[in-house]
Amino acid sequence: MNENTNISVRNIAIVGPYSSGKTTLLESLLFVSGAINRKGNVNNGNSIGDNCLEAKSRNMSVEVSSAYTEYKDINFTFLDCPGSVEFMQETYNALVAAGCALIVCEPSVSKVLTLAPLFHFLDEWQIPHLVYINKMDRSQDNFMDVLKAIKDVSTRPLVPQQYPIKKDQDVIGYIDLITEQAYHYHPDSEADLVSFPDELKEVETKARQEMLEILADFDDHLLEELIEEIEPSEEEIIKDLKQDLSADLIVPVFFGIAQNDYGVRPLLDSLVKEAPEPNITAERRGLKPINSETVIAQVLKTYYSTQGGRLSLVRVWQGNLIDGMTLNGVRVGGIYQLMGSQQKSLNWANTGQIVALGRLEGIKTGDTITDASSLIKSLPKAQIFQPVYAKAVTAENRKDEVKISGAIAKISEEDPSLKWEQDENTHEVILWGQGEIHLQVTLERLRNKYNLSMVTQNPKIPYKETIRKSTTIHGRYKHQSGGHGAFGDVYLEIKPLSRGEGFQFHQTIVGGVVPKQYIPGVETGVREYLIQGPLGYPVVDIDVTLTDGSYHAVDSSEQAFKQAARIAMSEGMLQCEPILLEPVLQVDISIPSEFTSKVLQLVSTHRGQILGYDSMTNWKNWDQVNAYLPQAEMQDFIIELRSLSLGVGFFNWQYDHLDQVPDKVTSKILAEV
Repeated sequence: MNENTNISVRNIAIVGPYSSGKTTLLESLLFVSGAINRKGNVNNGNSIGDNCLEAKSRNMSVEVSSAYTEYKDINFTFLDCPGSVEFMQETYNALVAAGCALIVCEPSVSKVLTLAPLFHFLDEWQIPHLVYINKMDRSQDNFMDVLKAIKDVSTRPLVPQQYPIKKDQDVIGYIDLITEQAYHYHPDSEADLVSFPDELKEVETKARQEMLEILADFDDHLLEELIEEIEPSEEEIIKDLKQDLSADLIVPVFFGIAQNDYGVRPLLDSLVKEAPEPNITAERRGLKPINSETVIAQVLKTYYSTQGGRLSLVRVWQGNLIDGMTLNGVRVGGIYQLMGSQQKSLNWANTGQIVALGRLEGIKTGDTITDASSLIKSLPKAQIFQPVYAKAVTAENRKDEVKISGAIAKISEEDPSLKWEQDENTHEVILWGQGEIHLQVTLERLRNKYNLSMVTQNPKIPYKETIRKSTTIHGRYKHQSGGHGAFGDVYLEIKPLSRGEGFQFHQTIVGGVVPKQYIPGVETGVREYLIQGPLGYPVVDIDVTLTDGSYHAVDSSEQAFKQAARIAMSEGMLQCEPILLEPVLQVDISIPSEFTSKVLQLVSTHRGQILGYDSMTNWKNWDQVNAYLPQAEMQDFIIELRSLSLGVGFFNWQYDHLDQVPDKVTSKILAEV
């Protein structure tokens, strides 16, 4: 790519569900545009997109990959985004700065629902997007049925720009609905122009008329032409397509077979003519130029190499970014164009370009960076996903324990949807993520990049215990071993409190039967005992009152009264019918309406309590189920939820309260302990 200020730039994010063929389409786009002379293959592990070790081992994208090409005087940067729901944080972070999204999907009615969350995000952010229906050679459904299914998950009208030509059940070409010319696919070259198939004239005319009518909804001049039966020019149609796509008013639709490069050239041609320029995206983000010299950029992705080098993938929103300049107080240590894992050094980057910057220490994914001396308002960034799946982790080799925090911190910088914490209740290191595969990939990265092998297990549940009955108990500690002895004598009243009231300590001593200086020792003894009650867990919601006692003028001490209190608590708690408490979460589950009944059943089978459900605002045909669920039942809940909802169901959660564990479950827990 030439380093000059007059280049025409387009940034395209390639998105879509897992296995739809996004990385294969990227290879085809790069090949037909001349950026590469030989296509890689996902299964062979030599594609531009899936270039990291973790992606190659799974034949799936697990992080955003960048590639560039030049086609018809337009410099394209393509961002190949993961399709798995467990890595969608990567995709959303990249989409924020993309000028246009290219949605890749399969020609299957049953799989279209998996596009719904993606369409919602694109519409919410008003990101222009097109659809490329891939793998048309494997289609089991009618093309129009697939279109209808996509319409059901899109709030923007679809505008197919092609109509398929079939021979038997095979798609062998297409009709361009703008030019009304017919083409047959041809291996290793552009499609051949062929005679218009007369048998398709009626359906093509109808499809083209529908396309024009949708465009006329946003163009009064075109509407007048249609009413007066004036044939609009090709230039006018393309102009409308570009304007409406740039404004996120319509969703153009294309199709083909990316593996064979079928339909890829007309797709590229349409991106040249219709994809919005960088300034359109900037205006959509509310970016008003401070002055043309000020550099404003945003970090889309952070990478750490196996050697520890740091790269930040950034979008330049404004100004010319020069190597060595200072952004947010940090000096840029290199500018690079990325072609997968390959890097090309640049001296500068222009407005609209997506490049990688070296050594931006302390600057995180999503951050706005600038060379301005005054404060600049941060650009919008994608919301960080709440983690929904956890594992407790320990180093396989104890000598590596000191490396854990540093390594996981770097991994978390690369992937903000990860979270780790030292649980103060169970004293475990907990690694949180978006699902089982997400955490498996994270553990592989720790091993591959930092030579850190981890052992995992399900996190312990932070159970608590309390009591159901009150009692009064006597505790005496007497010890004589030569010299001064030890003596403490207390009477304690132990009572249950309402849920959530914690621990309360009182004393009603009269007449100095327990001197004031020893009373703090009694409270300390009680508190120390409550760390582990008779069932083996911390005790909560309990009231203890020191009511009476006695002391020895020589042998008594605060320590002795502490021991007496512990003895009293040990004996008294057994008389108070201790019960086990478990943390209960409030969970808000979002699913397509057709799966609502299954989710209600799922909640019930996990000892959940349904609080209610209702349709979701701004989500067509989606419901939200609100429920209480025990934390102990949540370990694999996200896996089961995705399994019954084609992978699109999700939930948010927060701790709500403690509740008694059912007796049968308590028996099982205590037996395991």
